[in-house]
Amino acid sequence: MRLSQLIYVSRPFGFHEGTLDDILVSACRHNERNGITGSLVCRADLFLQILEGPRAAVTETFGRILRDDRHVEATILHCGDTPERMFASWTMRDDPPQSWMWPREEVREGVLQSTTAAHALTIFRRLSRLPRAA
Repeated sequence: MRLSQLIYVSRPFGFHEGTLDDILVSACRHNERNGITGSLVCRADLFLQILEGPRAAVTETFGRILRDDRHVEATILHCGDTPERMFASWTMRDDPPQSWMWPREEVREGVLQSTTAAHALTIFRRLSRLPRAA
């Protein structure tokens, strides 16, 4: 089976902790059923997510995300085949933003619009090597 990866960024709409919990519970249930793994970085001003799995399942999942009114300005940063999963044991890993990620000022100034696929992949490779946050 060919594996696909999709990385997107979006801005949360109406963000609060309950929103994140709802997204994670729904994502874990859906992803387990559809063979998808991944990681979600979330803070009040951004969602950065990687989805990994069968191409049709990843495409369908991203379609649902596009229709979800909790996401604004969803933009694909990377989409392609991959030989292996970075988050193989996670139906959806919840990663807090790290100190080495973008400061809020850079996000407000539009850094996400100029982020490359290579940079997004580097972020998730680095996260995949870190222990899960407590």
